[in-house]
Amino acid sequence: MEKSEFTVLGKTMEQVTLFYGAFLIVWAVLVTLLGQSESWTSLIPALFGLPIGVMGFMTIRMPEKTKLFMHIAVTLGLIVCLGGLDFLRGFASEGGPFSNPWAGLSKLVMAVTGAGYVFLCVKSFIFARKMREGAAAD
Repeated sequence: MEKSEFTVLGKTMEQVTLFYGAFLIVWAVLVTLLGQSESWTSLIPALFGLPIGVMGFMTIRMPEKTKLFMHIAVTLGLIVCLGGLDFLRGFASEGGPFSNPWAGLSKLVMAVTGAGYVFLCVKSFIFARKMREGAAAD
């Protein structure tokens, strides 16, 4: 039996996108509260998590627009990853990347999860293309 849809741990990429957006929002709120941050920058993951989650929701609600919404979501995921790479800049500072532990951890989480999300999206796009090409050949 051939798979007709790309899944990750039994979840569609639309569901993964919705979950990833929610994860970024929850992460930002936790870091803000636990780190007792007074800076709005601790909420940056939520600023990206909200539109990513909305793209996942819209894709589920309007499957005919999946390609558009998922391309927007993966672009935002790439921005999350690139923003998280600011973690590397911390190695050049006197205190290291964890001189502010919550900020350093948050950047690292953004880099790693953003890269993972983009990787899964690319795999999903490749799968979708192969499925379309296979359907056209039939």
